[in-house]
Amino acid sequence: MFKLLPKISPEQLAHFKHIPDYEYVLSYYVQSKLGRKKPILGAMKLTRNCNLECAHCPFCQKNGNGLTYAKALNCMKTLYKWGVRILILEGGEPFLWHDDDHDLRKLVQEARKLFFSVGIVTNGTFPIDVKTDVVWVSIDGLRDTHNQLRGDSFDAALGNIEASEHPRIFAHVTINAANRQEIPELVKFLKDKVEGVTIQFHYPYRHDATDDRLRLPLEARREVLDTLISLKKQHLPVIDSYACLEALKTNRWECHSWMLANVEPDGTMTKGCYAKNRGAVACENCGFAAHTELSLSYNGVIEAMLVGMKIFERTT
Repeated sequence: MFKLLPKISPEQLAHFKHIPDYEYVLSYYVQSKLGRKKPILGAMKLTRNCNLECAHCPFCQKNGNGLTYAKALNCMKTLYKWGVRILILEGGEPFLWHDDDHDLRKLVQEARKLFFSVGIVTNGTFPIDVKTDVVWVSIDGLRDTHNQLRGDSFDAALGNIEASEHPRIFAHVTINAANRQEIPELVKFLKDKVEGVTIQFHYPYRHDATDDRLRLPLEARREVLDTLISLKKQHLPVIDSYACLEALKTNRWECHSWMLANVEPDGTMTKGCYAKNRGAVACENCGFAAHTELSLSYNGVIEAMLVGMKIFERTT
């Protein structure tokens, strides 16, 4: 069995023991290597409802109601049975989700009974007063660029980050042709405001004029990644691993999409790629750094594993 595990130093093993249910993670890794593959990371879109209309987001343009509270609970239980132990709540804007007297905070309370880490992705325009283990606030540029891409929300997002007592807030940046030049200044600006900065690249879901305008050619992507690597070496808060940033330069990393599961606002559940049933799956356009990190972890890249542990550490 131990031949299936990557070489881990005693110091690195000590980090693993900080993960809630770390024995499950090690068991999951071994069983997957033996062919019993199942997802471990689940993303649940609670609603398509959103108070912004971001230029690069395809989800706010779709119609339909969000999950009911009962359906959300059933989906979470199914995800758990599938093997998922890390849950990320998304939208639309998840703080807008509610069902009668059940709100996001109640749903998070129930989610934390099942999953050893629960996160949320928000546009930051609502008070960040939710007891998830981790929060990502989407920040897609300095004030003018962010507001151009996402609507007039920059000041509200920064204000809610500053006012929040949540211990682990990350900024998440979707890099595209409109904001690529100011990534260095943005990372420096966010240095003392958030726990760290994670990235992904714009994915062309729609293949329309907006996608064409925002799509970043691979050569330009490499330049941005080299910049991020340089910033990370300067001890600025770029959380993504060096291995992940290097892998995204060519987009030829080995993807293990079976590690992922997704829930749509209508309750549809799928296993596999995040883009599945949301747009054309085009691996050459993939810029989902989180999934790169996850696949590298499965391949035994210790650095990527440590990033995952840093992000998904349980807060309480």
